[in-house]
Amino acid sequence: MIRFFSGRPSSAYLVGGYLRDRMLFRTPSSDLDLAVEGNSEAIARELAATLSAKFAPVNPARGVFRVTSPVQEAQPEEPAWSIDLKGYSGDIQEDLAQRDFTVDAMALALDNGLLDSWSTDNWSESVIDPFNGRQDLAGKRIRTVSSGVFQDDPGRLLRSIRLVAQLGFRLDPDTATLIRKDAHRLEEAPSERSRDEFLTILSLDGAMGHLEVLDRLDLLCRLIPELAATKGVDQPQVHYWDVWGHTMHCVEEAELVTKGHLNSPIYMFVPWTPESAAHFSQEAGDGHTRAVMLKLAALFHDIGKPQTKTLEADGRTRFFGHSELGASMVEDRLTQLRMSSRSITLIAKMVEHHLRPNNISKGVELPTPRAVHRYFRDLGDAAVDTVYLAIADYLATNGPTLSLEHWSSHARMMGHILESHAQQPVPTGQNRLINGHDLIEHLGVEPGPLIGQILEKIVEAQSTGEIHTRKEALALAKDSLPTQRRRE
Repeated sequence: MIRFFSGRPSSAYLVGGYLRDRMLFRTPSSDLDLAVEGNSEAIARELAATLSAKFAPVNPARGVFRVTSPVQEAQPEEPAWSIDLKGYSGDIQEDLAQRDFTVDAMALALDNGLLDSWSTDNWSESVIDPFNGRQDLAGKRIRTVSSGVFQDDPGRLLRSIRLVAQLGFRLDPDTATLIRKDAHRLEEAPSERSRDEFLTILSLDGAMGHLEVLDRLDLLCRLIPELAATKGVDQPQVHYWDVWGHTMHCVEEAELVTKGHLNSPIYMFVPWTPESAAHFSQEAGDGHTRAVMLKLAALFHDIGKPQTKTLEADGRTRFFGHSELGASMVEDRLTQLRMSSRSITLIAKMVEHHLRPNNISKGVELPTPRAVHRYFRDLGDAAVDTVYLAIADYLATNGPTLSLEHWSSHARMMGHILESHAQQPVPTGQNRLINGHDLIEHLGVEPGPLIGQILEKIVEAQSTGEIHTRKEALALAKDSLPTQRRRE
């Protein structure tokens, strides 16, 4: 790539995150940012052709285009890469003055000399750094290039916190003041960009702390306005925090319960297996894993409480219907954030049913196989995730008052739900004892909804081990017919 630009009439510079990370971590990155003089689209297309790569526009209005390696050609030892090219005219320092943060407002000319010095530290002496970005790197500080960076691009508001969280840096005080001053501009940022920045923030360790920073800077409740109403909403005594505090701590617990046992007297009770780890590492939507979606569900799980709060005659506080209302609010908000339908469906179902894992048993009795079957049948893809949301919810409800005896009992019940389901695989295809044609042939049942109802009952009985043979399945089917139909 360097050879492509070396000796060309137009100038090209390494800028942005790649250069920052190379200076900070001394490790190569697979994502490059380039500033090119001239027609950036034409240069990007030519580069893509030279590298047999893909070309895609990112922000044509600002002259930003992307060249990426074909996914099917990326091998484990040669991971996928991308190169973002942004056009500029005039002096490179003028381009750097239009960037957001000093640690990304540095540049390094691409020429043959770079090839010779890249493996040493000599190249760093050639870095163009008009805003003291290297000094801010050393001080682990995120600082704006100018006072107008958020006015020019409101998407930078969330980006600032994402960089702080990602790099483990701190905000420059003047930059924090600018963010609070321009926080109202967040609604002007493209929804897709806000979504991506926010999900990345949520994906990082210490998500609760990052959310609290967003709130102090007046960004969180502008992104998710429904959260503002949860502040100061008292709950029954069983809850240690109000709805807002409980929500924040539920996000924290959702992160911790998917990290294994952590050599902790608390988290050692969390049901966790290699299968659990594999489940939460799956991509669930919008480029993020189930573990991230669990944290997002935790953020939304009690979003409907302020609107449903009632004070009963006996003095008890209730939130009837908050789960169902919350699911509806999730669909509205996440749709506005342009999240995928797959993600929205998963989060909404988790929020709607987050109390159900606690309610499928009676008292301290373990749930029956039939109750477990129906739980997994109804929740489908969200069933396992919702169990872990219930675990996080329990821990965030009790907080410092957590009783290890009661907690271990609750964790055992949640583990039983997961284990019981693993031991009762749902029969499909040829594994089913009978099918709809059998019902029509042997019982004389006409095609219709009744067929599906009887088959579901048989599948449930087979899954829970109540029946094992075709004869037993037909007998159950006959018993399941309406009384008049059985007499006929």
